[in-house]
Amino acid sequence: YAALSIVVGKLTDRFSPRLIVSICGAAIGIGYILMSQVNAIWQVYLAYGVLVGIGTGGSFVPPATAIARWFVKRRGLMTGIFASGVGAGVILMPPLANWMISTCGWRTSFIILGIVTLVATIVPAQFLRRDPTEMGLKPYGEDEIKRENVVPVEEYSSGEATHTKQLWLLVISYVCFGFSQQAIMIHIVPHATDLGISAIMAASIMSVIGGLHAAGKIGIGGICDKIGSKSALVISFSIIVVSMFLLMFAKEAWMFYLFAIIFGFAYGGIAGLISPTVAELFGLRTLGPLLGIVTCAWGVGATLGPIMAGHIFDTTQNYFQAFLVSTLLSILGLVMILLLK
Repeated sequence: YAALSIVVGKLTDRFSPRLIVSICGAAIGIGYILMSQVNAIWQVYLAYGVLVGIGTGGSFVPPATAIARWFVKRRGLMTGIFASGVGAGVILMPPLANWMISTCGWRTSFIILGIVTLVATIVPAQFLRRDPTEMGLKPYGEDEIKRENVVPVEEYSSGEATHTKQLWLLVISYVCFGFSQQAIMIHIVPHATDLGISAIMAASIMSVIGGLHAAGKIGIGGICDKIGSKSALVISFSIIVVSMFLLMFAKEAWMFYLFAIIFGFAYGGIAGLISPTVAELFGLRTLGPLLGIVTCAWGVGATLGPIMAGHIFDTTQNYFQAFLVSTLLSILGLVMILLLK
């Protein structure tokens, strides 16, 4: 996912997002169908790790760049609404998958999921357009922005942007975010069950995070349109830090649910602000590859965080130090955002 984000970003600027999303949707669907036939661990890595990984690498950047080009006004809100689909999936898919497995078995469930994924990605992708000029339209709110004499964003090439401090501050902040966010998402259920919380209640914490994740993307996306992406990111990272302190000392179920509400809302906001922030800083000229770079940064952190947390638990037999590291990195991410101009 991380490696493909930059490649997909470049391809999206060169070709239609319709083509890229169709190919990536096909990769996910085929990967799921092949998962129904696995009999060895290397086949899991190939079908799920490689094919589904390739597919998800194109699940965010192409639609996000299209939305940034279609909307001048309300870009944050529209991006949040689009990205909230991830949160809806987190809520809906675990119980649905559990029902399918208990009814049909896991092999048949993977086939069903693969077919549904193929249809649900490739068919809607045919209606995607890279920007409104392909249909003889103007971006939403463009004329209004011109009437208000808003100074246009300077348009950077990808090479010019990589020589700015701003891009690397954003990259570091999203590495920190990905590290902390995925360390928690992967390990919070075993952490809760270790403390005596039932498996069902621990799993429901994920659903709460998913629901608030969707709400955060929409809510903070709307706030971004009013106060700017930097201020919205400062608010989101600050809330994340507060939630991390709560998690370190959570012992009872209600504390975990409170954490899930706070963390999920802020996590959704930060994830949904990637595209509006890059567009606000660097313009739309090479939005695809620049968005890919920041998304890749998140992926690098998301790869390292769960491994680090697992290693610390194996060494210390508790998650306190792992969550402490995640908290410190969240604070570092906040500092990077505060330094953005």
